[in-house]
Amino acid sequence: MSQIDIKSPKHCAKKGLNLNFLKKKLFKILSTLVFSILSLILLIWFILHPAKPQFIIQEIDVYQLNFSSPHILNSSIEITLEARNPNQRVGIYYDELQAYASYKGQQITLHTPIPPYYQGQQDSNLISASLVGNGLPVSPSLGYELGRDHASGKMILVFKFDGRIRWKVASWVSGSYRINVNCVTILPLTPLNPTGYLSSKQGTQCSTDI
Repeated sequence: MSQIDIKSPKHCAKKGLNLNFLKKKLFKILSTLVFSILSLILLIWFILHPAKPQFIIQEIDVYQLNFSSPHILNSSIEITLEARNPNQRVGIYYDELQAYASYKGQQITLHTPIPPYYQGQQDSNLISASLVGNGLPVSPSLGYELGRDHASGKMILVFKFDGRIRWKVASWVSGSYRINVNCVTILPLTPLNPTGYLSSKQGTQCSTDI
């Protein structure tokens, strides 16, 4: 007679227990490895502590800012902005940047895309943008506000830069972060030429939110 090998319930339970033990041990090892890698990344991040990029307006040239009707505005503005990376160990990728101008809380130019670029550690770059708005519908009260500003001899324009940035440390590149830059500028006006060419050398520090 051939011998039949029958395993007892106790033996099967022991085998199942061993499999569960191996699964738990493997899960513990993987969890520890993932936690260690994340902790290392966070440690490097906090040691480097990247600072926000800084933006300063260098020059503004207003070629056109007038109304073709009480609620239709035409504008043409050139702006030069200096972008600075204050970090010693962190580079910055600028992606999907767009610029536009607003006056009295209303957008007066279309969104102008700015080509993406990389900025090395403690580097600075000049960004130039041509902001144009032809036939933009605006509130009729905007013409009244512009007349008041001409009478006072100055006007306040706000330039906004929106996009995304990525941090670069050695060969590691972070995910993208939203960046919003607001530049409030005061332009002098002359009553002799209220709608003509305006130019202003600035040095205005912009606020940056990430």
